[in-house]
Amino acid sequence: MSADMPAAPRSFAYSGEAGLRPPPQAPHGVRAFAQRHLFQTPLGGIVTFVLGAVLAIVLWRVLQWGVVDAVWYAPGDGAACRQALGACWAVIVEKHRVILFGAYPYAEQWRGGIIVSLWVVFGVISATRLLPVRARLVGWAIVFTVSILLLRGGLFGLAEVGTDVWGGLPLTFIIFGGTIAGGLPLAVLLALGRRSELPVVRFLCVATIEGVRGIPLLALLFFAALILPLFLPPQLTVDKLIRAEIGMIVFFAAYAAEVIRGGLQAIPEGQDEAAKALGLGYWLRMRKIVLPQAFAVVVPALFNDIIRAFKNTTFFSILGLFDVLGATKAALQDPNWVRYGTEGYLFVFLLYFIICSAMSAYGSSIERDNQRRARRAAR
Repeated sequence: MSADMPAAPRSFAYSGEAGLRPPPQAPHGVRAFAQRHLFQTPLGGIVTFVLGAVLAIVLWRVLQWGVVDAVWYAPGDGAACRQALGACWAVIVEKHRVILFGAYPYAEQWRGGIIVSLWVVFGVISATRLLPVRARLVGWAIVFTVSILLLRGGLFGLAEVGTDVWGGLPLTFIIFGGTIAGGLPLAVLLALGRRSELPVVRFLCVATIEGVRGIPLLALLFFAALILPLFLPPQLTVDKLIRAEIGMIVFFAAYAAEVIRGGLQAIPEGQDEAAKALGLGYWLRMRKIVLPQAFAVVVPALFNDIIRAFKNTTFFSILGLFDVLGATKAALQDPNWVRYGTEGYLFVFLLYFIICSAMSAYGSSIERDNQRRARRAAR
C-alpha cells in the first residue's frame, strides 16, 4: 500500500470471542409500555388519568346496573323486576322461547332447537377445518336441507307448519344460508359477465348490478314480497318467504359481484394467457386458475358483505317474517315485560355480536392462510 494513501477509518465495534457488541435492549413490560404510551409527557399523563377515571366510573355504573343490582329470575308477572334498581335479565329467561323461535308452535319448538344446534356445531367444525372444503360444502347443503324439512314438517310424522309462523334464530339462519348459497354463484356469473366480450351479456350484467345497487334493500324486499305477485298470473303462487329470499339473493349478488370483479382485475393477464397456452377452456381456466386467486385477494371485502348479509335478515320483520329481532319486538309487547326492552335488545345485540365476530375471525384465519401460502410460493 502506498504511504500517502489515507488510512481506513477505525471501527468502533470490536471483535473477539464475544463477537460484535449487541444493540441495547429496549425496555419492555407494563411499566415501560405505560411510560412510552400513557405518561410520556405531563399533559399525556393528565389526559390518561382523567380518561381512566371516567372509564372506571362508567364501567362501575354498568357493572352495578347489569350485575350487582340486577334481577336474574322473576317468575310470574315479573314483580321482582319492578322493585329492582338494576337490570331485569329475567325477561330473557321468561321470553327466551319467543325470542329464539318466534311464533313457531310451542309444542314443536324442539325442531328449532335441533336446527340451531346443527348450525352451531357444523359452524365450529367448519371453522376448525377438520373436513376438506368439498366435505364442508356438502355438509352445509345437508344442514340447510334438514333445517328446511324440520321447520316445514309434513314428513316422517312431523306436523306441517306454514312459513308465516317461522321465526327466531332458525329463520335467521335459513335466510342467511339461502342468501349466501344463492348469491355467491350469481355474483360470480355477474362479475364474469361484466367482463365478457359479448356486448349483450355485458350490458345485462351491468344493468343488473347498477340497478340493484341503486335502490335500498327495503324497497327491493317490498317489491319482491308485495308488488311482484301483482304481475304474476293467478295460478302461479310463490310463498312470500321465497319471494323475499330471492330479493335478498339478488341484492347480495350485486354487491359481491363488484368485490369479485375487483379480485379478477388484480390477477395478472399472464395467468389466463398461460392457461390458454395449455389448452384449457374458458370455464376450466376460471374454475382452476383465475377464480381461486381472485377469491384469495378479496377475502376481507367478501366477508364484509357476508356479515352484512347476516345482519340484513332483520329487514324481514317488516314483512311479517319475524327473525330474532322481530321475535324480540313481539315478545316485548307483553304489558308485564314491555318496560324491559333495553335488556331484550342487549341480548339480541350480544347474539349478533358473537355470531358476526365469529364469522369475522374465520375470515381473518382464511386470509392468514392465504398469506402463508403466498409466502411459501414466493420462496
